[in-house]
Amino acid sequence: MPDTDKQLLHLVFGGELSAVGTMEFSDLSKLDIVGIYPNYKTAYDAWRQAAQGTVDSAQTRYFIVHLHRLLDPDATAG
Repeated sequence: MPDTDKQLLHLVFGGELSAVGTMEFSDLSKLDIVGIYPNYKTAYDAWRQAAQGTVDSAQTRYFIVHLHRLLDPDATAG
């Protein structure tokens, strides 16, 4: 597989934070797991769509987690 097609998994998730400016969720059972994506571009597009859908909620935040970095911390790509 060419390097440009290398699978770099990303997780997109979010939910309501206990307070603006924190990284603590108010209710973990209500986390919105948007999905796992094969590259940053598709993860970013999913993040943007989810985040824009909650623009009226100041305490709701979405995040992109670089799963490939957790799975292979010695790798340097993306």
